[in-house]
Amino acid sequence: MNGNAELLNFIYQNSQMGVATIDKLKEIVEDANFKEYLETQYNEYKLIHDESKKLLNEHGYDEKGISTLEKVRTYLMLNMQTMVDKSSSHVAEMLIVGSNMGIINAIKNLKKYSKAEANIISLMERLLRFEENNVQQLKKFL
Repeated sequence: MNGNAELLNFIYQNSQMGVATIDKLKEIVEDANFKEYLETQYNEYKLIHDESKKLLNEHGYDEKGISTLEKVRTYLMLNMQTMVDKSSSHVAEMLIVGSNMGIINAIKNLKKYSKAEANIISLMERLLRFEENNVQQLKKFL
């Protein structure tokens, strides 16, 4: 697999995880303001996910989504971590941790695939800025 495909698949998987996680958390969170914020997060992850899928298909690459095992593991982890504490503060903390992991991986991948096509790099940078903004916005809910 070449750098373009690998970077696009990273974006695809990262945004897929964001969509799935936020979708599940919207069912759990009770605070209306936080729920509204999660909806905006969900929408941006979905836009990035759809764009990465479109670019993968345009380039003739297969989408390598998150494995079933990873989905189940994430679902179970979310359920366990929110079983005891469903507060906005706790959920925001969980999302900040996830976004920080996304930021680190995005920066690593931008360096690793610095020779990827400009539009793919641009989408990766969009995801990075989005994750960085998420951390700042989520601090309000701590």
